[in-house]
Amino acid sequence: MIEGLNILYLTHRFPYPPAGGAKVRAFHCIERLSKRNRVTVAAPLRDSEEAAAADDLKGMVAGVLTAPIRPIQALAQLAGGSALLRSASVGYFYSPKLARLIRAHLSETKVDLIVVHSSAVAHYVAGAQAPKVLDFVDIDSRKWMDYSRHKRFPLSLGYALEGYSLARAEVALARHFDLNLVATDFERDTLHALAGEVPASVVRNGVDLTYFSPGEDIHDPERICFIGRMDYFPNEQAVETFCRDSLPIIRRSRPNAKVQIVGAEPTAAVRALERIDGVEVTGTVPDVRPYVRASAVTVAPLAIARGTQNKILESMAMGVPVVASALAARGVDAEPERHLLTGASPEEIAAQTLRVLTDPKERTRLAEAGRARVAERHAWPAALDEFEARLAAYLGTPENREPGKKESAHVA
Repeated sequence: MIEGLNILYLTHRFPYPPAGGAKVRAFHCIERLSKRNRVTVAAPLRDSEEAAAADDLKGMVAGVLTAPIRPIQALAQLAGGSALLRSASVGYFYSPKLARLIRAHLSETKVDLIVVHSSAVAHYVAGAQAPKVLDFVDIDSRKWMDYSRHKRFPLSLGYALEGYSLARAEVALARHFDLNLVATDFERDTLHALAGEVPASVVRNGVDLTYFSPGEDIHDPERICFIGRMDYFPNEQAVETFCRDSLPIIRRSRPNAKVQIVGAEPTAAVRALERIDGVEVTGTVPDVRPYVRASAVTVAPLAIARGTQNKILESMAMGVPVVASALAARGVDAEPERHLLTGASPEEIAAQTLRVLTDPKERTRLAEAGRARVAERHAWPAALDEFEARLAAYLGTPENREPGKKESAHVA
């Protein structure tokens, strides 16, 4: 437990309301720290909705520092960064006004701890003379390198350049910050492979077990569900592959099987999947829970997956079995075959999905085991206890808190 501190919490996405994977973890960490400390939240704003949300968050924290990033300006910085081999991600989230507000806050307030959520905004405070913790969550440079292997030229080159330049920044930051956090063991190993034996600890993602709870309604034994933002390339790629390659195999045994694609901003390619018999694309829905609970199984056959897939945690928490790729499943503290099912190819994904559709006892077993595992390993209270314990262990060592003990960080 830590208490009585002035904390600056900087995040790349405004963390309220806590909807979407990029916001949920930051929000819960801020909420926990705010109970016994004075927390000032700093974040760039992307639109008017986030600006309105800033006012709503002010009642929970000691202060809010925000400034807009203009779409045209952000895209120009992104393109310029790529051309100069500087990280485009860092450029995209940079706001001169927010930088001035943060500098002023640090000069006017004795800040006892800085927590940064995402390497994309760590440059705002890289030179600050205060104890600094960087929550990478995922090692984003590896995601861009993954993209480069799934895109055609010239996009493949652009993603590879961003992966290279962001990796340089991540290495410098990891060596400069006093403590680094990640969401999974795999991401910790990735960070160590990049930056050497820097201080790094795992704080797992959590799920709200009360909000994401099993429903009382009877599920549709023929319905398969995929949830996630549908303008996000890994999700788009996954559902296209599932509907075109796995679904025909499933429907040979289960002619009435159907897929419901639930998520905001479906691309034209995702919308086009409705031409396939048995596929429905809902677009934005007010609440994904009724769709998941009404399904026999959810699928997450992602070919690109970093960190923890919240869609898997939430489905398991609601007592709905999950069939996932091994890449997607590795971010969840669960055992394949015991708590969820995995497959390495469209054919294996189809076979595992059919196991759930055709065997009610197997579905019940996986539903109960998945919910129990999430409650045991991924409940938010336990995850936040782990988060606070990591901070307390670091702050409890006086020599770790000496300003300027680390080398200067050069952010590419």
